[in-house]
Amino acid sequence: VPPQGGRKHPNQDFIQVDTTNILFICGGAFAGLDKVIQDRTEKSGIGFGASVKSKSERNITELFRDVEPEDLIKFGLIPELVGRLPVVASLAELSEEALVEILVQPKNALVKQYQRLFDMDGVELELRPGALRAIARKALERKTGARGLRSIIEQSLLNVMFELPTTPNLEKVVVDENVIADGAEPLMMYAEPAKAAGA
Repeated sequence: VPPQGGRKHPNQDFIQVDTTNILFICGGAFAGLDKVIQDRTEKSGIGFGASVKSKSERNITELFRDVEPEDLIKFGLIPELVGRLPVVASLAELSEEALVEILVQPKNALVKQYQRLFDMDGVELELRPGALRAIARKALERKTGARGLRSIIEQSLLNVMFELPTTPNLEKVVVDENVIADGAEPLMMYAEPAKAAGA
């Protein structure tokens, strides 16, 4: 490993790193790997005992459970790298419920981040349960998983966030399912303007 990192200093000395007690985890979506696995596992058998499954019967999660090192090599990873990965595991796709939990549960959850942004302008942001489920469904439809949650919220609140600093007496913004699913405008609640002194 170069001590300064990067390729900017190609002639520098290298430091030896003992990797004995280091666990390397290689992760990714591996788009197209499912087709490689499918080609290997769904070769038609001959005879009465051959099990035939149509391609539509197995989803990606089921296919990835059958991944083998040979699939990774056929996918394009070099054999030397695949040989150094002793365990190959697949993860299941996130469900709608899991995506909703990701939106609200973690300490720095997306919903909390947006509520804090609105709070900086003195406005309360409420995302109703139906809106949270609609955000999760849209992420599942787009096949973006948890990574796509932010862009869905951002797209729904973009106009409101732009106008927020210059909108007087705005007290609360409510996002329901229609805002996410149909592109409707969020419900905006205004405080009554302070009455003029002496009136």
